[in-house]
Amino acid sequence: MDAVIALRKAAGLPALSEPLAPAEDYGFFGPGSVTWKVWSYPTSMLLGFSRAVTIEHLDPFLAAAVDATGQVYARTRLRYDRTMQYFALVAFGDAKSVLDASEILVKIHSKAVGTEPITKRPFDANDPHSQLWIHLTAWHSILYTYEMFGPGKLSEAEENQYWEECARAAEFQTINPDDVPRTREGIREYFENNRADLVGSEVAQRMMDYLVDLGYHILPERMPHWLRKAINIPMRRAIIATMPQWMRLLGGIPQHRFVDIAARAVVRPFLRAIAANPRLELAILDFTAPHTTPIVGPTLLSIPAKNTVTYTPAEARAKWGKQTPFEQYAAIVAKREIGEGPTPYAHNHHDALLEFDKSAS
Repeated sequence: MDAVIALRKAAGLPALSEPLAPAEDYGFFGPGSVTWKVWSYPTSMLLGFSRAVTIEHLDPFLAAAVDATGQVYARTRLRYDRTMQYFALVAFGDAKSVLDASEILVKIHSKAVGTEPITKRPFDANDPHSQLWIHLTAWHSILYTYEMFGPGKLSEAEENQYWEECARAAEFQTINPDDVPRTREGIREYFENNRADLVGSEVAQRMMDYLVDLGYHILPERMPHWLRKAINIPMRRAIIATMPQWMRLLGGIPQHRFVDIAARAVVRPFLRAIAANPRLELAILDFTAPHTTPIVGPTLLSIPAKNTVTYTPAEARAKWGKQTPFEQYAAIVAKREIGEGPTPYAHNHHDALLEFDKSAS
């Protein structure tokens, strides 16, 4: 943990209050899962997640919901850290913490409502179709960057298991698991069917150009400007290299195929070197997303859980008496219809943050 301590000190971050603690249990996946295999590889945190949060803004309703709060620009690093914290909890966290985070996510999204400026139709961050787009964009991006910049493609059996696990993870958002494709072909069909609904609006293009530079924005501001830019350049090129040409043009971020080749040549060996040293991977994660360190750390360092069991979502909800996200969302909509719903976020708001995991600091 010396590397983690040194990096936190250099970045001006608070020290971890105690050594990494073992998880209460293995949550919903565990050591034998393909989720742990793919999501723990450094392509996940350095490329895949950045790709996902960039291209998801081609959905005009999601872009409107995000732009309405102004938080991407106002609190970039914190928003990235907290979003990664949620996805890390689902993949690596203990079952009770995942259920708690799921409830909090629905509450956070309940205030992201309004009118989409192009279509003049209402948007709702908890809308099941919007949540499915976010979910599949993330899980596909994590796998795709693993294939392109990591060890390569999974076996057919592993990939089938990966998409089954993706459907399981969808149960912690306002998504119908039956709508989640279970095969690579199904995923391709989903994205192809949604392509006609994607919009390269000014809001989306401005957001995508900003977010593809996450390698710059998520680094601590006390780092020299030139160093942040030097780190960001190959990461930006690598992220764009994973996007099809039509998506780059729609998002206003074109890039020549020769740059794609150069990005792969530079970034792939860099990520392999990180993957060979779990403590280095953890240190980099802690440098960019410190709230996520206590969640992913035990997995990267092979610290066994206190209780080496996994749960299904139904088992966990029965044990801890939790509602499904759909039930929680239905109650919010019912209150909204009688004028008692949550007050929508103001632009560039500074509302108090709802913590996913109070133990993460």
